[in-house]
This record gives sequence, structure tokens and C-alpha cells, in this order.
Amino acid sequence: MSQEIIISEEFIMSKILLIRNQKVMIDSDLARLYGVETKQLKRQVRRNFDRFPDDFMFELTKSEFEILRSQFGTIKQGGHSKYLPMAFTEQGVAMLSSVLNSPAAIKVNIEIIRVFTKIRKVLTESLNVKLEIEEIKKKLVNHDKNIELVFNYLDEMIEKQENKVERNKIGYKNNN
Repeated sequence: MSQEIIISEEFIMSKILLIRNQKVMIDSDLARLYGVETKQLKRQVRRNFDRFPDDFMFELTKSEFEILRSQFGTIKQGGHSKYLPMAFTEQGVAMLSSVLNSPAAIKVNIEIIRVFTKIRKVLTESLNVKLEIEEIKKKLVNHDKNIELVFNYLDEMIEKQENKVERNKIGYKNNN
């Protein structure tokens, strides 16, 4: 009987971090999700290093690791690994399924990719809403200027009417 892997979207989202302006997942979190040791995951990545260009995976710098460790107490100080953590972008996570070729890894990967896709969709929708709001703001500014212009014309017309001097009429009178 196959054991179904259930991972909540919220849990996966909590493991997606923003590093170097990229949404990434850290190797230890991915290893935990895949049910393998971090060193096994890293070993497979290093054996297939040509599959992981910089836009798929990068190693954190010492300062990035320290910042991350101070923000998230779950990332422990050295000892267990002589390497700095690896950060995987969405494409890197997708590539992991080809190097960690187990049924569990494939199922976990599918869920992770779905979450990345959902995040991208939400961000796109959010950007579209922001753009629409900016368009409305521009229109409102133009409307305000146009309304102000109409009121200025009305004020001028009223002023001309008030300043109008009654003149004697010239011409034929109609005495009906």
C-alpha cells in the first residue's frame, strides 16, 4: 500500500524565503520535506552540478547564513555540515526531482511547484490591481483639473454678468 504524502500549502509557504530578491527554499528544509538527509540532497546536487546553474541554485554567503540563522532559530550553527546552505529557486526545486528520483520526491516536488505557481499568480494579480489603481489615480487627477477649469470658467462668466453695465437700447421700441 502506497503511503500518501500530505504537506500543507501553509507549511511549504513558510519555507519559501526571499534571498537576493529571489524566492528560494533552503536545502535542509527541502531535505526534510523529501524525507532524506541534507547531506544526501547536497551530495546528489554536487554529483549533478551542471543541472543547477546560478539561477536554479546558489550557495549562501557566510553573512547571508548568519542573517538567516538569526531570523530563523531553526537553522543551526555549523557542526553537522562543512558547507554553507544551498538555496534553490523554483527552477532548482523542479530540477531536484530529476536527481532525487524517488516517488516521494516527485510528489513533494509537485506540491512545492504548485505553491510557487500560486505565489507567482498572487503577486501578478497584486501587481495588476496596483496598476489599475494607478490608472484610476491618474484619471482622478485629470478629472480634478478639468472640474477646476470648468469652475474657473463659470466664475469668469458670473463675474462678467455682474460687471455688465446696463446700456440704453438703441432701435425701435415695440409698444405692445
